[in-house]
Amino acid sequence: MYASIYIALLAAVPVFAAIAAEWRSRSIYQIMTDRFGRTDQSTSASCNLNNYCGGTWQGIIEKLDYIQDMGFTAIWISPVTAQLPQSTPDGTSYHGYWQQNINALNSNFGTASDLQALSAAVHARGMYLMVDVVVNHFAWYGSPSSVNYASFTPFNSQSYFHPYCPITQYDYSSDIPAVEQCWLGDTTVPLPDMNTTNPFVINTWNTWIKNLVSTYSIDGIRLDSAEEVQPSFWPGFNEAAGVYCIGEVYNGDPNFVCPYQNYLDGLLNYPLYFAMYNTFTSTSGSMSALANEVNQIKSACKDSTLLGTFIENHDVVRVPSVTSDMSLDSNAIAFSMLADGIPIVYEGQEQHFSGGSVPNNREAIWLSGYSTTSTMYRLVASINQVRNQAIYVSPDYLSYMAYPIYTDTSTIAMRKGFNGSQIVSVFSNRGALGASYTLTLGGTGYTAGQTVLEVLSCTTVKVDNQSNIAVAMSQGMPKIFYPLEPAIGSGICKY
Repeated sequence: MYASIYIALLAAVPVFAAIAAEWRSRSIYQIMTDRFGRTDQSTSASCNLNNYCGGTWQGIIEKLDYIQDMGFTAIWISPVTAQLPQSTPDGTSYHGYWQQNINALNSNFGTASDLQALSAAVHARGMYLMVDVVVNHFAWYGSPSSVNYASFTPFNSQSYFHPYCPITQYDYSSDIPAVEQCWLGDTTVPLPDMNTTNPFVINTWNTWIKNLVSTYSIDGIRLDSAEEVQPSFWPGFNEAAGVYCIGEVYNGDPNFVCPYQNYLDGLLNYPLYFAMYNTFTSTSGSMSALANEVNQIKSACKDSTLLGTFIENHDVVRVPSVTSDMSLDSNAIAFSMLADGIPIVYEGQEQHFSGGSVPNNREAIWLSGYSTTSTMYRLVASINQVRNQAIYVSPDYLSYMAYPIYTDTSTIAMRKGFNGSQIVSVFSNRGALGASYTLTLGGTGYTAGQTVLEVLSCTTVKVDNQSNIAVAMSQGMPKIFYPLEPAIGSGICKY
């Protein structure tokens, strides 16, 4: 119901093996496979957050309408490889990051036929499929000294791994070689670190990723722990994959993160994440710091339009766990979706889930009943709809670098898009108790007398003789403006 003409057109185009440039227009819904949908379609099955809860690839297929009706044009699913089988004091491998055999699938999620069926179902809707991949490590239940490397497939020798040393927080700030060579995990479930300079390791991974992409018609790869792998490994792997690869570099400094884009197509935009989090989880967050971060990322990164923008994922606390203020959360979601790059929304944001740190931020989505009328579901759908329409009307919207056109202590206004199809957004961190006021906003590129549509309230505003728009701010909610004329026929606000 919320899909635009743009999404309908996508379904008419055969889709597979998408290169980086083809991902710019996409909007990604991130799925933790074990927690999204069950084969039996239960909405009441209990979920112990440390264990497998029953989510499957078939369960995702059954709920693709729920995702596409929010306007998403891609999904990202958990790693698909066979995992450590034991239940440990650290939990189970439900998340997919404790692999032991990359040549077999995680049977908890389904069969090869199920994964192929998911790919086919996604592509039949004109959507893309992204799969999470772990190159950095394997997993073992036991002490680091007890690892039986023969249990790993195909890397069944200690020679394919670095000797044991634990990564420390100090290493992340001062010792990059240690980060690339030492082990993640702990002494209960250590994660043996792959030696990605070993020729057999390199060749095997490159062959494997090419086959995985081909066998399951995968369009994109998300790379876990990209920072922990020697950078020289990534260009060959990215090329072998033949699709868009986006890496995880968990750091808030653009000058540290951005150089990794010399090795991979894209990166998760952690620098922007930290800036948004600091701005929108408190009514005292700094708007000027957010504006500066936006500009610094554009300057430091090779191509900020290929970064993945997000405000929640499976590794960070949910915004509602920090503040119950719906207005602050609405601004955080809206800013992340309308920034430069490829928006990524983590399952549960649309239901205002409030889990804190791992595993509490990995709730079972089926327990929400998949409501399509919740406040955040409708918000996400509206934002995706106007973004999709802006791209449909003017594909160069994607190459236009968003920039701040106004800031004050509690407000930031952003413009993205060339004249005629630009989106102008106004964000606030005053919160739901914030007073109402009217902001006279210039620098939008709108022309005197033009009518623009505020897509969240479905009200129109006429641009004044000085080319300003009067932005009626209330209860700390964001405002998103789009020219009325190109919105007609799109379904936005029933136009």
